[in-house]
Amino acid sequence: MSAIIEQAMLRTQAPAGPQPLSVRLLGADAADRARWDAFVQACPDATFFHRAGWQRVIEQAFGHRTWFYLAERDGRIEGVLPLARIKSRLFGDSLIALPFCVYGGVAALNDAARAALDAEAIRLATTLGVGHLEYRNFAQAHPGEPAWLGKDLYVTFRKEIGGDDEANMNAIPRKQRAMVRKGIKLGLTGEVDEHVDRFFTAYAHSVHRLGTPVFPKKYFRLLKEEFGADCEVRVIVQGSTLVAGVLSFFFRDEVLPYYGGGMAIARDVAGNDFMYWNLMQAAAARGCRVFDFGRSKRGTGAFDFKKNWGFTAQPLPYEYRLIAAHELPDVNPLNPKYQLFIKLWQKLPLALANALGPHIVKDLG
Repeated sequence: MSAIIEQAMLRTQAPAGPQPLSVRLLGADAADRARWDAFVQACPDATFFHRAGWQRVIEQAFGHRTWFYLAERDGRIEGVLPLARIKSRLFGDSLIALPFCVYGGVAALNDAARAALDAEAIRLATTLGVGHLEYRNFAQAHPGEPAWLGKDLYVTFRKEIGGDDEANMNAIPRKQRAMVRKGIKLGLTGEVDEHVDRFFTAYAHSVHRLGTPVFPKKYFRLLKEEFGADCEVRVIVQGSTLVAGVLSFFFRDEVLPYYGGGMAIARDVAGNDFMYWNLMQAAAARGCRVFDFGRSKRGTGAFDFKKNWGFTAQPLPYEYRLIAAHELPDVNPLNPKYQLFIKLWQKLPLALANALGPHIVKDLG
């Protein structure tokens, strides 16, 4: 056998090197979605809001178009980026990772996957001609890169909890602890529902008092259907009287109370204070070791409430990349131009507010 033939055979038999990284859209089949969710469960960068189920929820609840990208090599996922577009005459045109979610952006195992997903998002945003691309990062993703802008608006509140109720109770500052004990003495109890009806009643009353448009009940039904046991609906009652309700997400060893609200009676009986304590108890018994109180805007009542529980504010470094826009968006209730709208909304009959709200809130993201 000649040396030339031997070398050719060796090249043929040599194992192939690693395949290049590729980026594609998440498929519709169950197997592809299961692979995505398995990656999210294991990836340190990922959050509950990276789960594949958000695609169905956002598309069916609000009608927005989505692009859920994954970066893979040799059949192994190395990064994911869920995106959705919100195009509104009132609030602008944006591509967000991910609207209706407090965390988002790229979740990846390495810089190569992160860069590839960034490039695809920028390409898509440019092709669509949106005003801006937005990443709702939990941690800063592009430090020192002038093309990515930030705003010091949102913070999140997270705290470790243990398996001992007494220790968790004693970790709550004294004045707030007294409010929790007030609810206990007044006979408040928590109940878990398999439907969203009672929760929605408490939530809708609460946001109406705040002057905020309500989400459609369909949205909450979809969340419960899509995420099953990882989406809990808990209501607080005093006897047969509805006091408050909270819809929470469970992810790894964390519990995230995400949507909540109370009836008018809640203020008198410390209903919201008891509600979060009741959830904390149940979550700790379930094995959760992190209580994520969620994001709030600085200078709001929600910010102060969470701080009073002894939680420390952690800045959320959301990032924005301007595409067709020339300035950062400012769509939030603290913007003075929305104050008149809020006051007028509070005066609407509840039934009318519930009917109109979903048409507005779907474009807020």
